[in-house]
Amino acid sequence: MLRRPRWGHVDRLWLAALSRLISRCRWAAVFPVTPATILRWHRTLVRRKWTFTDRRHPGRPCTRRPVKALIVRMAQQNPTWGHRRIQGELARLGYSIAASTVWEILHAAGIDPAPRRAGPTWRQFLTTQAHAIIACDFMVVETVLLKRLYVLIFIEHGTRRLHLAGVTAHPTGAWTVQQARNLVMNLGDRITELRFLIHDRDPFFTSAFREVFQAEGLRDITTLPRTPKMNAICERAMGTLRRELLNRILILDERHLTGVLQEYLIHYNAHRPHQSRRQRPPNIATQPSRDVTELDDLRSIHRKPVVAGMISEYHYAA
Repeated sequence: MLRRPRWGHVDRLWLAALSRLISRCRWAAVFPVTPATILRWHRTLVRRKWTFTDRRHPGRPCTRRPVKALIVRMAQQNPTWGHRRIQGELARLGYSIAASTVWEILHAAGIDPAPRRAGPTWRQFLTTQAHAIIACDFMVVETVLLKRLYVLIFIEHGTRRLHLAGVTAHPTGAWTVQQARNLVMNLGDRITELRFLIHDRDPFFTSAFREVFQAEGLRDITTLPRTPKMNAICERAMGTLRRELLNRILILDERHLTGVLQEYLIHYNAHRPHQSRRQRPPNIATQPSRDVTELDDLRSIHRKPVVAGMISEYHYAA
């Protein structure tokens, strides 16, 4: 019984070399394999020859990691810059990098190499204009007897200072206008630092309500229907009121709710830390910095319960 021969690497090398000396029409009579096999062996020899194991010219070097980090940082700090704008800024610094390289680096980092040019997003707008924005909204509170009360609050974006405009069981357009006038009087000269008023499309925010702020130079911005993210800071403030206060107490009536909220606002504006302000309260511009290694005697720190004992404040003993 004849077995199929096993061709080794040397055999294939010789047969492939001989194929270059014999005309192709005689391959079938000379070689014990098909012409397709001879051609395949020759392609294999070619691949083994061009392995590029010794590269004297490695080509263009890869972009260094610090340069990649700089490109990503520029894109994050300047959301409207595209890959060509970043390439130009790098060229001004002395780094000659192709625009396609910048594109690939931004794409790998999950950043759009060609961002939108239609204008800033709401997040960008609220961040850049924070100190010039005040927002307002109504919050609904149910009493222990299921009577519905309406609370009108205002919050300054820059300082996160919260204002209680009023509490009522029957809000009207005239009542809302009066609360707006009271707020303008309480703000005093600080009203000149504000430029925008954000609120939703509640019918109680009438044209007369908007004219109160327009007379002080504020531009009225109305959010879209069912879009709470357009007034996110005010929504978060109301969430804080519910989590820290209203969900932990039973409200008796309008007078009770007003007293509780006024006491809580003193804590909120004068003591409660805020992450957006580096843990500073709204009414405090700077706060002392102490080394934790100096905290030896815990008796020097006293607890002060506020808002019916539901919230704690900690102070150094006098």
